[in-house]
Amino acid sequence: MEAVWMALATGFGLGLSPWASGTVGTLLGVPLAWWLLGRARRVQLGITLALLLAAVPVCHLAEAQLGARDDGRIVLDEIVAFPVAVLGLAGARAPWAMASAFVVYRVFDSTKPPPVTLAEAVPGGAGIVLDDIVAAAMTWLVMAGGLALWRRRQSSS
Repeated sequence: MEAVWMALATGFGLGLSPWASGTVGTLLGVPLAWWLLGRARRVQLGITLALLLAAVPVCHLAEAQLGARDDGRIVLDEIVAFPVAVLGLAGARAPWAMASAFVVYRVFDSTKPPPVTLAEAVPGGAGIVLDDIVAAAMTWLVMAGGLALWRRRQSSS
């Protein structure tokens, strides 16, 4: 059983990347987010919430096993939090928008501006997942605003 949750926590090995493991791991969140955007908003929210809640104990166990606080090899948090960055934003299914969300999310998650740093201070699996949720929520604000401006510009052309 330990091998199963470690495989999940490390994004099936993507978290073992020698460089930018969080960025590499987030790549699994992109098809998940794209797939979720094809569902009703309630379904998107329900599945995303379930995945986030399930990730907390998995990340907690992986952190204990790896012996380091929020070990960089743990990327399940990035994978399941990334869909929050585009939740309910149908326009984000466009490749350019999804790529933009990916870049903005990675900037927020890697630089950890406040309030991301505050969320990261929460101990255990909850903190591992929470800082990514905050980074994704900040990304959502940027994306929602950017997509609204893009739609407005398209309709006035």
